[in-house]
Amino acid sequence: MKPPPLPLTRYSGLAYRAHDPRWAFAPTSGAGAAIHGGRFNPKGLAALYLALTIEGMFAEVSHGFAHRFPPLTVVTYDVDCTDVLDLTTAAGRQAAGTDLGALGCAWMLERAEGLTPPTWTLTKRLIAAGVAGVVVPSFATGATEGMRNLVLWRWGGEQQRVVAWDAEGRLG
Repeated sequence: MKPPPLPLTRYSGLAYRAHDPRWAFAPTSGAGAAIHGGRFNPKGLAALYLALTIEGMFAEVSHGFAHRFPPLTVVTYDVDCTDVLDLTTAAGRQAAGTDLGALGCAWMLERAEGLTPPTWTLTKRLIAAGVAGVVVPSFATGATEGMRNLVLWRWGGEQQRVVAWDAEGRLG
């Protein structure tokens, strides 16, 4: 029996990211995530990690050490993407076959131990099902209940539009 379709939605609004200035020239590339891997992408898979609030962006980049930040380039994005799965809701997680424990896994430790984090398995399954990205709770140290992130594996084009706001051309 075929599983029910995933409850995909559209995300349209602003999002934020604090970039290492060395990557500011390509704020929509996802290349840094592909090089290093992340919670929702193994090495080699490009991903664009965006916070949905400014406070969430700073929680993500501070890694729990809010008293000092490395030099950062803060970018605001205009986002209009379809085929997004909201994993902040119980219904979204149930449809995806996951839970908050798996989403908040110690992915870096698992990777260091040679294991495949459950979020990478989930990512592969969702991409195969046509999902362009997910809205997820922030798992950053100090994140509050309302902090959310948008993680995209497919962006660009008419249905997955992500544009860095740079009216003065400062990003190069």
